[in-house]
Amino acid sequence: MNCGELLIIGGAEDKCLEGEVLNKFVELSIRSDGGIGILPTASEIPEEVSMEYIKIFRELGVGRVEVIKLDSRKDADDPALCEQLISYSAIFITGGNQSRLSELIGQSKFHHTLSRAWHNGMVIAGTSAGASILGKDMIVAADTMLNDDKLKVELGQGFGFLDGLIIDQHFSQRGRFDRLLSAIAANKEIMGIGIDENTAILVNDGHFEVFGQHQVLVLDGSKSNYINITSSENGSEELTLSGFNLHALTRGYRFDLLTRKLLMKKGSQP
Repeated sequence: MNCGELLIIGGAEDKCLEGEVLNKFVELSIRSDGGIGILPTASEIPEEVSMEYIKIFRELGVGRVEVIKLDSRKDADDPALCEQLISYSAIFITGGNQSRLSELIGQSKFHHTLSRAWHNGMVIAGTSAGASILGKDMIVAADTMLNDDKLKVELGQGFGFLDGLIIDQHFSQRGRFDRLLSAIAANKEIMGIGIDENTAILVNDGHFEVFGQHQVLVLDGSKSNYINITSSENGSEELTLSGFNLHALTRGYRFDLLTRKLLMKKGSQP
């Protein structure tokens, strides 16, 4: 069986009956009858966050919606939670702190079970921190130096469902272009994808399609002919580069992750 779809959401998605992004997730999840498991581990208020998603998913017609309560490394290695996990058709990973997801779940029995389930066709969605964790690498810190507006970007290890990609979220709304550019400049074999709020990409079979209200930005430095990162006296990083490819996509446009090229909307001509 092919891997399941990944719905990667930039955060702050509309939680109403008309919300396109969550409607798309429900559409994908109800193709099988296992229901939806909500994983709120990243959040500091997991019960409040979970109730919000339970409410909207049930309003959208999903019969079985349950919370996976995973709050410790011990939980992540609990066989009972792994059994609960594989009973669902789809998993929804909420926002919060992606480092918490990595620390509590990364390389655990739960992580390996989730990976196998996805390889067997399970649909996985992640929003905000739940989006960033889906890549092999993720941004865990981007600190502004005192008296300087340059960024020092720290990468960590995600769940690894998408190799060679860094996902950044709340992208335009929180002005994260510089931090994603800095991350890619230091690792130019990795492609950066910045996803705006109430916007998502649906990844399937080596390409993605954009859904939702705003924009998705793709940064590709793989063919860059010049990158130079120097450190100033106060420890900040100064960046000079040339030859980066930038793609901006809106609703309905698609992108080939293998060739790193824009694909037109379905039915349209280039």
